Order: sequence, then C-alpha cells, then structure tokens
Amino acid sequence: MTDYHAAGVEGLQLNSIKGKNFVWINIDTPTPALLNSLLSLYPFHHLDVEDCISKTQLPKIDEYKDYLFIILHFPRYLKEKRFSIPSQVGIFLGRDFLVTVHSGELKPINRIFQRCREGDDAYEEYMGTSSTFLLYGIIHALIENIMLMLRRVISEIEDIEDKVFDEKTDAVREVTELRHNIANMRRVVFSLKGIIHDLEKRIHKFSNGDMGVYFGDLGDYIDKAWAILEECKETVEIYKDTDFIISSDRTNKILSFLTILFTFSIPFTLLGTLYGMNVSLPGGVDRQWTFWGPHTTFFIILLAAFLSVALMYIIFKKRRWL
Repeated sequence: MTDYHAAGVEGLQLNSIKGKNFVWINIDTPTPALLNSLLSLYPFHHLDVEDCISKTQLPKIDEYKDYLFIILHFPRYLKEKRFSIPSQVGIFLGRDFLVTVHSGELKPINRIFQRCREGDDAYEEYMGTSSTFLLYGIIHALIENIMLMLRRVISEIEDIEDKVFDEKTDAVREVTELRHNIANMRRVVFSLKGIIHDLEKRIHKFSNGDMGVYFGDLGDYIDKAWAILEECKETVEIYKDTDFIISSDRTNKILSFLTILFTFSIPFTLLGTLYGMNVSLPGGVDRQWTFWGPHTTFFIILLAAFLSVALMYIIFKKRRWL
C-alpha cells in the first residue's frame, strides 16, 4: 500500500508545475494511484475524485470551503465518423492549486501544460499570476478550439450549398451528418454556457484579484459560439427542407412522366387487345380492309390510337395537367 501511494505521489510530481503562487497538476491519464495521492495531498471529497473518471457525469459546479469542483464537457471531433462527442475534464480550483483531470483527449490543455514546461513566455503568461487566471486561460483555449470546430462546420455548410440546390444531385447524407454534428455540439455548448456564467459569479472567492471581468469575457465568448451554432442549425434545417422538397419534386416529375406515358399507351393497348381477340371485328382477319393496300387495318388501328392520344393531350392541356 505504501509503494502504491509512493508511485502516485511520484506521478503527481511528474504531472505538476510550480507557479509563483500556486501549483498546477495536470492528470491526462488518471490511475487509482494518482487519484488516491490527490486525496492525501488536498482536502478533496472522495466522491469528487471518483466523479473525475466517471463518464456519466453532468457538467456542474460544487462549492466547498477550500475549493471549487467543476465538471466541464467540451466537444471532440471524430474525423473518421464526421461528428463530435463530449469529452470531460474535472477541475479542482483552490487559491494555491489547480488540478485538471481528463483522458488526454482535450489537446489544448496538454498543449498549454507542455508550453509552460518548455517556454518562459508561456510560463509567465499562465503560471505567473494565480490559479484562477490559469483556469481562465485553459477554458479560453478550449472555447477557441470550439470556434475552430465551428469554422469547419461553416465551411462544410458552404461546400454542400450548391449540392443541396442542384436538382441532379442528392445531399441527404451530407445534410444528415451535419445535423448530427451540430446537434451534438449544441448539447455540449448549451450546458457549458450555463456553467461558465455560474462560474463567473463564484470565482471571486478563490481569486486574489478581480477575475469577474475575465470570466465575463468567457461568458461572452461562449455566447458567441452558441449564436453561431444556432445560425448553423437554422441553415442546415433550411438545407434539409430544401433537399427534401427538391427530391420530392424530382420524384413527382418522374412519376408524372411515367403516368402520362402509361396513359398515352392505353389506346394502343386497348386496340391491340381488341384485335388480338379471336372474335369477328371490322377490318379483322375474316373482314379485311384493303382500300389502302394489304396493311389497311394496321394503318387504321395506328391512326385511331394516335388520334385518341392527341385528343387526350388536348384535354390534359386545357385542364392544365401538363
């Protein structure tokens, strides 16, 4: 048990950076040893630590005397499936510490952590002030990543616009994939929107300076992302309806053409059926017409059929069926 705990403490040291006034611990591969070590170093509730690795948690903020526990979800785009899924990060915020626990899928967090380790400028920018300012920087970077994803969505909307309004092509699959991706992003951003605005009200307790302005800026930023998502949703809904209408119209035109073709073939079918019967008919085998030659009956049958078609065409035109 002691070795297990020692391994966890050593892992925390490898995943931590000491700032001027606080420590940042970034756990991107949570293990029981690391999480148990957190409980020995900080006064965290054990249920909060368990929530960090549970994938069924809803975004929330729990406020304690010495820290805030925050669960946030951010969208992660799956390139092979062409839609995004929520990825969770658990955050413990105190005056002298910031702990981030995630599965490594949210790359902006690890990029900031690596930059703080390698560069003086990044270290001074993120680690030189307070834990709340670092949290602001992390969330800002994650929202910027959402904006990049939204630019991709807008680009895809523009790419399929011509296809949607082209009667010769079908854009059902592309529109459906876009709707799926936008719906998943809306679900994540909507919950994130509420948490960010709630965090703006609670952050002052764990900040030495006035961080309300910074987190208010985050609130405006996520509101902008939500507004873009709403516009994308409305556009894609228009595309869906348009594609459906154009597809239906194309299908109706095909059915109309086939119906007219079948209707015009009725006189030929009827006369052919009558003269194919084994009964006595004018111009039949037993009473052949020959005043136009040996094929007189055939010519008369064709003429009668074409006249019937012409009459039907005139009637359809007058009734505006054609």
